[in-house]
Amino acid sequence: MYARAWGARLRKLIQNPLQTFLKGIFLPRPWKQFWQIKTLTPDHRLSAAPCGFRAMSAAAGSLKPLIAVCQVTSTPNRDQNVECCSSLIREAAQRGACVVFLPEAFDFIGSNTEETLHLAEPLEGDCFQHYASLARECGVWLSLGGFHERGSNWESTGRIYNCHLLLDPKGTLVAAYRKTHLCDVELEGRVSMKESAFTNPGSEIVSPVSTPAGKVGLAICYDLRFPEMSLALAQDGAEILTYPSAFTVTTGSAHWEVLLRARAIETQCYVVAAAQTGKNHERRTSYGHSMIVDPWGSVIAQCQEGTGLCYAEIDLAYLRRIRQEIPVFSHRRTDLYGQVASLKSPTTS
Repeated sequence: MYARAWGARLRKLIQNPLQTFLKGIFLPRPWKQFWQIKTLTPDHRLSAAPCGFRAMSAAAGSLKPLIAVCQVTSTPNRDQNVECCSSLIREAAQRGACVVFLPEAFDFIGSNTEETLHLAEPLEGDCFQHYASLARECGVWLSLGGFHERGSNWESTGRIYNCHLLLDPKGTLVAAYRKTHLCDVELEGRVSMKESAFTNPGSEIVSPVSTPAGKVGLAICYDLRFPEMSLALAQDGAEILTYPSAFTVTTGSAHWEVLLRARAIETQCYVVAAAQTGKNHERRTSYGHSMIVDPWGSVIAQCQEGTGLCYAEIDLAYLRRIRQEIPVFSHRRTDLYGQVASLKSPTTS
């Protein structure tokens, strides 16, 4: 009986070997399951469609919103930096991203304090106007992660602000967050930074802003080390936390990914971190490793070495499921350790 059964299978294999193989007649069960892996659905593919098309499809429920994170090497050459960032934004828009994130100091990184102050501009300057025009051209939201801003008190203080700007597809400035935690760090023989020597600290955290990808909370670089800020943003409705950065190689290799994943896990938010990479000038090299972390704490996209882009789809249903299954915010004991202060509405002045 067994001989007849195997004989029939052998004849079938000879007559139609490909079909027989795909059906897994001679495959052990685990391998048969391997060959039955499903093709990716449209929800998991990157699209080359324009942002408007993806946005309409997302509204119809067929696609999740796609975001793009830029990794660049800013130098003191502002024109060169604009050219690089603009090229990445246009590429991301062509791929269908509805929000594009640039890192801290996307406009330039000066080689010394004097050069930094000299190159800084007011919000109404040429740099901002260029990116407002680019947002309109590409039809995308832009997160400009750290603009060297000469604020209204420039004449009296001689200091600038490190300002995270959020622009909508009309080129309108929707929110401006000025970095509140300034990076004054002294690692003997390795890293020496004193941002407060030329930068004014911001005076407020701004409420999250609704975008096609979700509610975005604005922060900058060193803010990453202060979980109170991320908790305040999450309590105010943030679904995406942004940490545009220019980490050094020393601190980045030790702390970058673990801090980003920690902020994602404790807030149950997506975390988006656009970063500077490579040699910015003779005395500075940045760590890079721009990445996107999901609310479970998994790294779902990451840039390789050098200038480039990484992409991810934002799944807010997945975020809500995690928050429902592990409801940490309803479990907080504010009677024991207090509540993080409420935030102010987004400001653009």
